[in-house]
Amino acid sequence: MIEVSGPTRTRLPAGFRIALDHRVWAVDDGEVMFGGAPPRMLRLSPTARALICTDGTCTVADDDSAALARSLVDAGMAHPVAVPPQAVPPASDVTVVVPVKDRVDSLRRLLGALPEGLGGVIVVDDGSADAAGVQNVAGAAGARVLRHPEPRGPAAARNAGLAAATTPLVAFLDSDVVPEPGWLPVLLERFADPAVALAAPRIVALPPVTGWLGRYESVRSSHDLGPDPAPVVPRSRVAYVPSAALLVRRDAASAGFDDDMHVAEDVDLVLRLHAAGWRLRYEPASRVAHDHLTTPVAWWLRKAYYGTGAAPLSLRHPGSTPPMVLNTWSTAVSVLLLLGRPKAALVALVVCAGAAERLARKLDVRRPRATAARIIAMSTLGTVAQTADAITRHYWPVALVAALLSRRARRTVAVVALTEGAIDWWRRRGDDPEVRLSLPGYVLARRLDDLAYGGGLWWGALRHRTPGPLRPGWTDGRRGAPRQG
Repeated sequence: MIEVSGPTRTRLPAGFRIALDHRVWAVDDGEVMFGGAPPRMLRLSPTARALICTDGTCTVADDDSAALARSLVDAGMAHPVAVPPQAVPPASDVTVVVPVKDRVDSLRRLLGALPEGLGGVIVVDDGSADAAGVQNVAGAAGARVLRHPEPRGPAAARNAGLAAATTPLVAFLDSDVVPEPGWLPVLLERFADPAVALAAPRIVALPPVTGWLGRYESVRSSHDLGPDPAPVVPRSRVAYVPSAALLVRRDAASAGFDDDMHVAEDVDLVLRLHAAGWRLRYEPASRVAHDHLTTPVAWWLRKAYYGTGAAPLSLRHPGSTPPMVLNTWSTAVSVLLLLGRPKAALVALVVCAGAAERLARKLDVRRPRATAARIIAMSTLGTVAQTADAITRHYWPVALVAALLSRRARRTVAVVALTEGAIDWWRRRGDDPEVRLSLPGYVLARRLDDLAYGGGLWWGALRHRTPGPLRPGWTDGRRGAPRQG
């Protein structure tokens, strides 16, 4: 595996302001907080509590506030909201690298959307048939062109541009994206933190959005990681960011992408940087539009292709990309719920109650049972969501076999597939106000998406002869995966 060195400085600069994440909740007058990525409990000293304003913000002014801000940001309990202007790198510190193969018109569209004042633009032609067309479009935009006579893949193309860049920061933009105005300054602000090696924008649909698959992709694309900022941390809500648009610190990412990986190379880079101690940020206030695939066959094959990346990732980073993250009691709840019987559901409630009581005995808070009940309830909802997702996505071949052998299993799988799809549609129906989502079309696309990805997942596992991408992760010290903090 490619080695990456970690940051030499991590102290946040004076004037760096953070705000608590909206999911964080506190007990005991703010002494104990719950939340973060992955979720955790954090106990604050009286000094630390005094540094957090009533609006949930904290501004770095001394060593104590710098240490608190660092802890909260690293835990995913708070996010940067303002940074000192003098700590923000200028656009001239950025070289944009564009890998391209046979997308001359898309390249022209992208280069025309880049801001002025950049430190440079490098177009890497990865074996295009129309090399002259790429050269003419890039030359007209003042970009430098590097060429691979034969296609070597997007990772190798990005690495060629990274090696040729001389600026402190490098932005990778695929040729099928169009950055929206203001995308770069927002990402540059994240590099006021000297420990940040990578910042990624939100990938949204390039208008116009048409067709049932286009409407689905506008709110459920694999590239779109949602409207909330987050640290990029394995086994958390934002566990990766796509390489369609990235801004990286050149020294931190100098080892580049793994040339041998033609899929999931972006996840591999994220995992290597994280393991080295670098901080990685997802910033949805920065938006880059992506020309989503919406032709049914091409779309479905692309989703399956994404699934094949899980196997090489599991071999390079064991336990970092599990299909589910469970503990002993939540596994019992999942199994009981899958039985689909009233008595089993009652037993699942008893299991949850027992887990809450055990947790309450460990919590040093004023109302341990109420706090434990809330934690277990939230965890149970997460378990139910993971179970539904696993049945229809990661383990659908197993669900299919069970459905063929058992009438009860058929009913359970059908109920899960329809209910999960309808709930997901309800949650996302307002994400894009300009797009009207049809419930039947959305559920159909959702299930086809799962079939494609899950099929690719199993194919990759068989091809690489590893059960790694199918093995759940554990949070209670079970063998086979690292324990979450």
